Amino acid sequence: MADTDQDQKTEQPTEKRLNDAHEKGQFAKSHEITVLFAFVAFLAVLGFTAQSASHDIAEYSASMFTRFATTPVSTDTVMVPLSEALFTMGRALAPILAGVLGATILAGGVQTGFRLSSNVEFFKLDSLDMTKGFSRIFSKAVFAKAGIDLLKLGAIGTALWLGARGLMFDPLFSAPVEAAYLGQFLHHATLLFLTRLVLALGIVAAVSYGYEKFKTSREMMMTRQEVKDEHRQAQGDQHTKSAMRRMARRLMQKQMLAAVKTADVIVTNPTHFAVALKYERGQDRAPVVLAKGENRFAQRIKALAAEHGVPTVENKPVARLLFAMGKVGETIPAELYQAVAQILAVVYRTHRYYFHRLKSRRLEAAS
Repeated sequence: MADTDQDQKTEQPTEKRLNDAHEKGQFAKSHEITVLFAFVAFLAVLGFTAQSASHDIAEYSASMFTRFATTPVSTDTVMVPLSEALFTMGRALAPILAGVLGATILAGGVQTGFRLSSNVEFFKLDSLDMTKGFSRIFSKAVFAKAGIDLLKLGAIGTALWLGARGLMFDPLFSAPVEAAYLGQFLHHATLLFLTRLVLALGIVAAVSYGYEKFKTSREMMMTRQEVKDEHRQAQGDQHTKSAMRRMARRLMQKQMLAAVKTADVIVTNPTHFAVALKYERGQDRAPVVLAKGENRFAQRIKALAAEHGVPTVENKPVARLLFAMGKVGETIPAELYQAVAQILAVVYRTHRYYFHRLKSRRLEAAS
């Protein structure tokens, strides 16, 4: 059944499918890469700190053995050298532990693309299902994992065997050599074994990660129906968002039209733009934009203004700037203070009767 379902998955995963899978921790990951990074970090840090660490340990050992003959053994006297021993060992091991921890984090970051997964399921109830448990035991993934483990064992064993066979032909085993040569031999042998071991682990890690990448890619494949459903869902979300935007725009327009009858003046283009302004002394620090619109909505603002007797002034450049720069509910830009002040001054002189009634109209609108 699982093979049949897999055969039907012929489509490449969408970006949403990949992102959702990553959030759940479903991405290619290989423990062998983590082991390789940690081992290389261990060797690198050890190479830089071995000399200083061994020097510190040697100094501590010498001082401790020197004091043995003169230091009485008691609970109080034992605590001091014990704490010194722990401190010395901790100082020697701290760089190695920090390097291994950093390498482990780096290995995880390399495999995940340095992206955090927030919805990883560490425990699944399906793991308690005995039927699924038996199916997992005899699944292809288990056999593949066993094959990788055998490959790991074979690669490491082969690397060490080849290294040991090469060393058997060293003059150390067939002819008399100087005592100093023994140290050179041990140094050369150690480097040879470690180099071969790192190469073997690198090959195993590459094979393991390649298999995990292939397996994850197969699991992420989608059927045509899944692609269609996801596309339809995405379109539905877009339609919902568009409907919400339209509703918000209509509500905003309704509020603007309701505020037109309390405006001081309507500045028009005359046909393309219309902007309603109000200014109340002692309350507004500058004229405020009550409503603005273009084309059809501009005509609705003008018609409503004419219905309530709101003064209308035609000023093409000021109307364009007010529409482009002004925000509904906020004061006009400072660059337009002088131009709007001149318009309001003319309106106040020519429409005194309107402003006499405007105060009561605003009180009605507020209540």
